[in-house]
Amino acid sequence: MSCMRNIAITLCFDGRRYHGWQCQQNAMTVQQRLEEAIESLTSERVRLTACSRTDAGVHANMFVCNFRTRCTIPTQKLPFALNAKLDGDISVLQAREANAAFNSRFDCVGKEYVYRILNRTFRDPFLCGRAWHYPYGLDIWAMRRAADFIPGRRDFSAFMAQGSSVKTTVRDVKYIEVKKDGDMVDIYVCADGFLYNMVRIITGTLVWAGRGKIAPEYVGDIISAGKRELAGPTAPPDGLYLNRVFYDKLPEKAEISFCED
Repeated sequence: MSCMRNIAITLCFDGRRYHGWQCQQNAMTVQQRLEEAIESLTSERVRLTACSRTDAGVHANMFVCNFRTRCTIPTQKLPFALNAKLDGDISVLQAREANAAFNSRFDCVGKEYVYRILNRTFRDPFLCGRAWHYPYGLDIWAMRRAADFIPGRRDFSAFMAQGSSVKTTVRDVKYIEVKKDGDMVDIYVCADGFLYNMVRIITGTLVWAGRGKIAPEYVGDIISAGKRELAGPTAPPDGLYLNRVFYDKLPEKAEISFCED
């Protein structure tokens, strides 16, 4: 009998037609499709452990999960075999043999998200569902100034949506960078962990600052007050991407994958 292996997979996906990552009874999810592909390939029913959960409509440029199997397929062939069984909106990029103790969720030390805003009068049909179309003018300097008040280890309950039960609302935000290239505004946020809808609420708050609805320095007061109602609106899921996942240490700055100034 072959020995049990712990396989770690790196993938990316377009979340537009999925109801998030995690399996659900009455909706298609990324986890369900990937587990079905693995079962079809190995004849084993597996349960994937994931680095994160993503909401409906949210995307991933990098997503890590792992599963245990007795299949003997070499790891270098697994991405080819799995991609042949998956739709085009999910792509397995890499598979590797992990040590028995590796857990893609609990070994993860932090993540970087990027939120994409198409900031022009008219929509782009090729970015529909992949960026937030925001047709009103934004002051990028004000957004960057507002973002300066966010990094650090503090209570971010003001940036958490209702319906979440967590032991602590304290998170360590390593950096926030607001990048603009033509009509695209990309907001990069890196932290050791995130609260429910945290990046989307941060984005809505920075957009408020960019619209002049709040002064940039007011963001510090919002965090100190810890009240969700003081922060900006929750940005739609369309523009949110899990961009990078870290298992060693958090970086000092964003790795720009879409644009530069």
